[in-house]
Amino acid sequence: MPTIAIISQKGGAGKTTLALHLAAAAQDAGRIALIFDTDPQATASQWAAWRQDAPPEVIDSPPPRLCAKVEQARGQGAEFIVIDTPPHADSAARAAVEIADLVLIPCRPSAFDLSAIRTTAKLVQLLRKPAFVVFTAGSPNAPRIYQEAGDLVAGLGTPACPIQIPDRAAFRHASAEGRTVMEFEPGGKAADDIRSLYTWTCRQVDASTKSCKAKVSA
Repeated sequence: MPTIAIISQKGGAGKTTLALHLAAAAQDAGRIALIFDTDPQATASQWAAWRQDAPPEVIDSPPPRLCAKVEQARGQGAEFIVIDTPPHADSAARAAVEIADLVLIPCRPSAFDLSAIRTTAKLVQLLRKPAFVVFTAGSPNAPRIYQEAGDLVAGLGTPACPIQIPDRAAFRHASAEGRTVMEFEPGGKAADDIRSLYTWTCRQVDASTKSCKAKVSA
């Protein structure tokens, strides 16, 4: 049962959007998915309230209780856990990384954002956890920008995920309605991006590829 930590020291990187959609993709694929919201702003929890607590379930958890709550969820049958963390919070990020099987670091492909991930990269390297940078909120049609950004983060010792989550209007419209892009526009490019990222994530944590793809390819 994989546990994925979404961390970034910079605000506005798209952590919550990534966490919600990755868990939703797991739920769509037939898994029991949970999101642990460690951010005091509780954006993920607000999204859950907007959708009247339809799955995936969002659970509030202060960092000191995170490990115990994740273990409890595992014991109760959770099959895919995503941890959403706040920006500028070393304790929350560290707690999430310590119990994660995989760390994803969302980052916009811009100079300021790329510079800001150095601290995050050092943390995952210190704790010896597999981690990848996921480029978010960039242009859908800028392969050279993603290539250059990928080269830069590789130089920090944290490789780039081959799947990008570009800025698409579907994310904004879906979030405003308490929905996912898979619900809002099932055949759209944003939904395809998320499904691709989920399938890739499953492979990284050695989950069953067949299970992960069951509904992705449906």
